[in-house]
Amino acid sequence: MTDYIVRATAAGSQIRAFAATTRELVETARQAHNTSPVATAALGRLLTGGAMMGVMMKGEEDILTIQVRGDGPIGGITVTADAKGNVKGYVNNPEVWLPANSRGKLDVGKAVGHGSLSVIKDMGLKEPYVGQTELQTGEIAEDLTYYFAASEQVPSSVGLGVLMEKNNTVKQAGGFLIQLMPFTDEAVIETLEKRLAEIPPVTTMLDEGLTPEQILEKLFEGMDMEINETMPARFFCNCSKERVSRALISVGRGELADMIHEGKEIEVNCHFCGKNYTFSVEELKELLRKSK
Repeated sequence: MTDYIVRATAAGSQIRAFAATTRELVETARQAHNTSPVATAALGRLLTGGAMMGVMMKGEEDILTIQVRGDGPIGGITVTADAKGNVKGYVNNPEVWLPANSRGKLDVGKAVGHGSLSVIKDMGLKEPYVGQTELQTGEIAEDLTYYFAASEQVPSSVGLGVLMEKNNTVKQAGGFLIQLMPFTDEAVIETLEKRLAEIPPVTTMLDEGLTPEQILEKLFEGMDMEINETMPARFFCNCSKERVSRALISVGRGELADMIHEGKEIEVNCHFCGKNYTFSVEELKELLRKSK
C-alpha cells in the first residue's frame, strides 16, 4: 500500500489514534484539478483529515462530507469520504496564488480566511448529522481539532501536512488524529501534551522516512501503543455517466427541453474529479423520455 491509514490505541485504550500517509491521493487530486501549490496544500490537508474521519464511521455505507467555507480567495473546500478509506474533494478556486507566510510556508490560513467548517455524516438515518463550527485559523488541522472539542465534545489533536516539490508536485502528505477517552488519566494527558509540543511537523517526519506507525510510536513512546488495523486510502470518485444522467433528469423536463432545443451536445463536469461527460442531442431526448 502506498497510501494507508493506521488505527491504534495507547495507554490502555485511554487514547485512540489514527495516522496516514496520503501523498499519492493528494497528487491525484492535484492533477485532477490542476491546483496551485497553496490550493493543493489546503485540499490535501482536508482530504487527509477527511480520510481519517471517514474510517472512524461504523457503517459500510456511511458517508462523511466536510465543507470549509471561508472569505479567503480559495472560496471553499469540499471533501467526501467513506468508511473504507476512499476520499474525494475539490476547491472552489484551484488557481489561487499567494506569497509564503512569515514562516516561509504555504499560506493556507490566508487562502481560506474566516468562515465556517461543517461536518455532515449520512449514516442512513432519516436526517444526517450536521455539526458546524467557526474556523479558528483556516489552517485546517486546528479547525478540525476545534470542531471535535466544540461540536462532538471529544478532546482531540489533529496534525496535517502537505509538502510540495519545486515542480509543484506533491512530495509528502499525511497526518494524525488523536482522541482522548472520557476516562483518560491526567498524567496521560500531560505526557501527551508534552509530546505533541515536541514533535516536528507531520511532513518533516514523513520526509525523514517515518511511516504512520513510526509517527504514532514517536508520540506514544512508553505508552503501550497497539496498532489495531491498517487500511488503504485512495482518491476515488464514484461518478459515472449513469449518475450524471440521473442528475440531468432531476433538473426537470423544462431544462432538458431547452438543452435539446439548442441543438448542441452538452458537456457536464464532475466537481470532485474533473471528469467530463458528453451527452448528444439524441441522448438528451432519451433522458427527456425517461423523465415522464
